[in-house]
Amino acid sequence: MAGLAYFLLIAAVRLSGKRTLSKMNAFDLAVTVALGSTLATILLNRQVALGEGALALGSLVALQFVTAWASVRSRHVRRLVKAEPTLLLCDGRMLHDALRRQRVTEDEVRQAVRTQGTGGLELVHAVVLETDGTFSVIPRSQRGCGSALANADRTQARADVADRP
Repeated sequence: MAGLAYFLLIAAVRLSGKRTLSKMNAFDLAVTVALGSTLATILLNRQVALGEGALALGSLVALQFVTAWASVRSRHVRRLVKAEPTLLLCDGRMLHDALRRQRVTEDEVRQAVRTQGTGGLELVHAVVLETDGTFSVIPRSQRGCGSALANADRTQARADVADRP
């Protein structure tokens, strides 16, 4: 039974596409965890029939597929399901309101900058908290026109620019 349940999971994931096991946002991560939990229940709980488990796995994959499909086609669904990336540092300056809103410390931003091999905040154009919880660091030398920051929440960055003398 364990082998069959495992192959059902693999088949469901392969049929649904790469997105099913991605961790692009919190929703995708929740689906991945739910799939693992469902497989564990099928394997460990004798009261759950293989058919019921297969139906549960199929339902999770189908719901994830429908939600991903709808989020690509509807801005409203996308806003419900996905968070926006958040700008935490702009032109070497910490955006304190954004840090508080995202519950990120200055030390965590500094660590992300160091991890990228940069020794000073003044050498960084931007640090973005991505929707999957990772930090993206853009050095000043690679800033370009800034088009990669187009969808980042820049509310605080605009306020800080307005406050500059």
